[in-house]
Amino acid sequence: MSDIQKKIEELEAEMARTQKNKATNYHLGTLKAKIAKLKSELINGPGGKSAGTKNAERGFDVTKSGDTRIG
Repeated sequence: MSDIQKKIEELEAEMARTQKNKATNYHLGTLKAKIAKLKSELINGPGGKSAGTKNAERGFDVTKSGDTRIG
């Protein structure tokens, strides 16, 4: 747990020292994504190989009704 927290702190420190402009937006976005992934691991625990698969405990159900097309 502390290892994940340490990684999060390092990434946040890198975000703080990175200047925000058009050229660094991609880098800042990837750092934010890494922080979000680590925070979710901290809360839910490591996902392993099946982290992206459908699981009854994750997500939510949406009821389908009608003949709607989104296009």
